[in-house]
Amino acid sequence: MSTSHAHADSHGHAGHDDHHGHGDHAKYPFLAHHFDTPNQQFESGKLGMWVFLATEVLFFGALFVMYTILRFKNPEVFSYSANYLDTILGGVNTCVLILSSLTMALAVRAAQTNKKGMLVVCLALTLAGAFGFMVIKYFEYTHKFHENLKWGISFYEPVDDAEKTIVTTEPKPVENPVLAITSPNPSAGVETAPIAVIPAMDRSAIALPKAGPDGVSTVSMVEKAAEGSHGIHPETDAHLTDPAMPVNTHQFFAIYYIMTGLHGIHVVIGIGVIGWLLVGALRGRFSSNYYTPVDLVGLYWHVVDLVWIFLFPLFYLIH
Repeated sequence: MSTSHAHADSHGHAGHDDHHGHGDHAKYPFLAHHFDTPNQQFESGKLGMWVFLATEVLFFGALFVMYTILRFKNPEVFSYSANYLDTILGGVNTCVLILSSLTMALAVRAAQTNKKGMLVVCLALTLAGAFGFMVIKYFEYTHKFHENLKWGISFYEPVDDAEKTIVTTEPKPVENPVLAITSPNPSAGVETAPIAVIPAMDRSAIALPKAGPDGVSTVSMVEKAAEGSHGIHPETDAHLTDPAMPVNTHQFFAIYYIMTGLHGIHVVIGIGVIGWLLVGALRGRFSSNYYTPVDLVGLYWHVVDLVWIFLFPLFYLIH
């Protein structure tokens, strides 16, 4: 960053030819009207980006605290549930983001040294890396949705793929069972007919989550799968038939989707701003005189990558 500061300082001194530096506005078209010198504009933008990134760190920091509390309370849940994540895909995504950070840093350097061709190539590679990350994450998410690995109570409710509706098992009456309430005077010698018929319920047909002091889990799913109960698909709902599944397993996927989903939103935002930089670079907007947007977007992208560097081992590697 020494090059940028040296160049920005030279712009700052140029602005002193005018009492308030307003002469720089005619000399430098990129200089906003509310700044006196290019150096002031650069430093203000840099400070604003660091303040914004500090709020981002606080935001994700709260989520990391929530992750820590949940893992401390239910370590067996996180140890068990991590087996459902694809470590290879997570590792590929990590490599993609690390390489995109490298190309973003090279893009900043290219802008500082007036290398337009290199700037365009590096921004294009960074944009491709961001798209690649989201494509891999799309395949990860769709696979988990297909396997009904979701957040909340829906984790325990199988989905009928044919109708795309949640399957609930209603109580079924047993064939021809009756509960007869007869006359209170059987000694009269008259055979009385039942005055009320109440169908008995097959309680084995009721599948509800277990509620208790330890949380929520499935009940009798293994037995129901063996009996071929409607709504349990061995291929797509295998986790429901696993007797080793601990209670509150859904909590792992809840925090997983919250943290990786919000990180994904930040990647999408990065795709937008990097694409905007690429268009500007193709039009020759950035040079050694003006590369502030490239520098600021680079800072944002590095922080986004850094967040994933923490997410990957916490979810994919620690069992």
